Amino acid sequence: MLMLTVPKEEYLMIGKDIKITFLGGNNNHIRVMIDAPKDINVARGRAIKKRAIKRAVKKAAEEAAENTEVQEI
Repeated sequence: MLMLTVPKEEYLMIGKDIKITFLGGNNNHIRVMIDAPKDINVARGRAIKKRAIKRAVKKAAEEAAENTEVQEI
């Protein structure tokens, strides 16, 4: 893990084609700009967690539906 203190408008390069620019911030928020090729997936941690929760809820609902199907005699 790399922890840095950077001035506004400073940027980091990851490899040759991913550029992260720090745009400033206040209190507990910081603004960043990420320039990456379209084939690189860039997602916020909050979005990843939200998708994982949705998948888990969907899977639980599907399993519950399978367990409660009416069987004909």
